[in-house]
Amino acid sequence: MSRKFNDSGNTGDSSDLSDSSAALETAYRHALRFHEARHSQPPAASADFNALLEAFGGPTPETGAPAAEVIERLVVAAEPGLMGTAGARFFSWVVGGSHPVGVAADWLTSVWGQNAGCYQGAPAGAVAEQVAAQWLVDILHLPRECSVGFTTGATMSNFVCLAAARGALLRRVGWDVELDGMFGAPPITVCIGDDAHASVLASLRYLGFGERRVVRIATDEAGRMKVAALRVALARCPGPLIVIAQAGHIMTGAFDPIDDIATLTQARGGWLHVDGAFGLWARASPARAHLARGFDRADSWATDAHKWLQAPYECGCAFVRDADAHRRAMTIGASYLPDAGDAIRDPLHYAPELSRRARGFALWALLRAFGREGVAAMIERHCVLAGRMAQRLAVVPGIEILNEVALNQFVVQFGAGEAAQQHDALTVETIARIQAAGVCHAAGARWRGREVMRVSVISWPTTEEDIDRAADSMIAAWRGVRGRHAKEVLDERRTAMQA
Repeated sequence: MSRKFNDSGNTGDSSDLSDSSAALETAYRHALRFHEARHSQPPAASADFNALLEAFGGPTPETGAPAAEVIERLVVAAEPGLMGTAGARFFSWVVGGSHPVGVAADWLTSVWGQNAGCYQGAPAGAVAEQVAAQWLVDILHLPRECSVGFTTGATMSNFVCLAAARGALLRRVGWDVELDGMFGAPPITVCIGDDAHASVLASLRYLGFGERRVVRIATDEAGRMKVAALRVALARCPGPLIVIAQAGHIMTGAFDPIDDIATLTQARGGWLHVDGAFGLWARASPARAHLARGFDRADSWATDAHKWLQAPYECGCAFVRDADAHRRAMTIGASYLPDAGDAIRDPLHYAPELSRRARGFALWALLRAFGREGVAAMIERHCVLAGRMAQRLAVVPGIEILNEVALNQFVVQFGAGEAAQQHDALTVETIARIQAAGVCHAAGARWRGREVMRVSVISWPTTEEDIDRAADSMIAAWRGVRGRHAKEVLDERRTAMQA
């Protein structure tokens, strides 16, 4: 039975409250069912584009429908198209598993409906952010004077940090980019490793630096920036300087040699920024902190809480040592936005959006639930599990691990010993078999001109049992491909002999 809504979005009768409550209860019931079935959820979507379009599609609705019925229909339409990113055996991307504590806080965030752009609009949201920011600086062992902005993710966190860098460097040479823009501004040299993540390049585009004008620095076999190459490049690049280092390579988990990079950058008066979307979290783990030692020498850092903190999406973190540069780059002012006062961290000074969700609630809840020890334990557990899977695979003939597994990332190729074209084809076929088996999800990539499978272990529900089940499935897929390949080779030889 359809229902008509008035201009305010309500039906205008007393049944509206119960209708809304029914929608919330329906969503809760389905969410709890989804959570409880997390370990049995398929790691990949079962519906293709056409099936999903049919499920969601249809003519534009002319009349409304009962709220609970709408939620039921949403679940039926969406669930076949859900990826298993919140599950235990999803290893394709560095995404985290949306921990229930953060999700529960995020539900309340949506229900509370706070516009967290400023303190006056959302006092509780602003204070939750302020406390979460202090806790994060402490847990990640960053300089105490850092200001913190909460963004939609690592891309916008890089954007915020690099905007602060741009403004600070140009003011040093007499140019106010916040007032006068980029037209006619002195050029800034940006040096990045040749294996920089795409989100960094996107941020540079948004800020007007462009991709083609950056200076790319050669990297080693693990994706680490080569210090000698950086030294040569800096000798040729006068004027304002930004150097972007990486904490945790997306393929290998490797860290740039930060001490040497920092020394070279500081000698030039440059700004050192760190893209630490997931690797910066190594600083929170006593067992892995040595990997990110020295990264506190930078001027700014970008990371993503939905990765190793397991936050819901849209929880990026931008840390800037120069709080004034951060504020000048991001502040939004208007007469209807009164100053919150010196003691209050007003969110509008630290992130691009004025209208946005209150990200601090979920971050505060997760940090309070895990504590310093819980965050460290989770990071270490994932690193150990990644090593366990890599070891299981490495002992199988024909499977090669292409990097040292120091963190939670590793790269695999199938068909070791074969010609390059052949092991590329074998790798692609094995990945397809792994995905088709439906036990786990791992995806392909290109690394150093080779087709590879990249594995990332970073979801909170993943256990040793999950790792072993996934490894068994990967090994079975490879043996099936290898057997088929061996038969084809044998058949070709028999045919050639008969000819």
